[in-house]
Amino acid sequence: MLKIEAVLRPENLEAVCEKLRRIGYPGMMVTEMAGHGRQGGLHPYWPQEMRERFIPKVRMEIILLKKDRDRVVEAILSAARTGVEGDGKIFISEIQEAIRIRTGEKGEKAVSSDRAAGRKRSGTRPERVGTAVLAREGNV
Repeated sequence: MLKIEAVLRPENLEAVCEKLRRIGYPGMMVTEMAGHGRQGGLHPYWPQEMRERFIPKVRMEIILLKKDRDRVVEAILSAARTGVEGDGKIFISEIQEAIRIRTGEKGEKAVSSDRAAGRKRSGTRPERVGTAVLAREGNV
């Protein structure tokens, strides 16, 4: 199993998400962040009053099977590349173990979707209300 972390321009997030959904990877974690690369957060074509030390970015994390690596990377690249400095980076690392909290499944079973594996979801689905979690029967 692998973890792909992609640091992207926020305006490219929706295009990347849509491309990943089309190839069967709808699940991901996204975090808003700020940072800079070689350009130091300064774009030479910006007026001085618009220059920032840290540029807004989003970090997308996806856990996937090794066999899907190239397909997922290509989807991210094709949707996020503008050709302009600051498009972002993709980092790929090994995942030693994954455990699905709801079922206790481990390894590849924990990473694959219930629907893709032909499993039915459990009969209750938590509903978040403020900071409390309430279980409601029949919401699948």
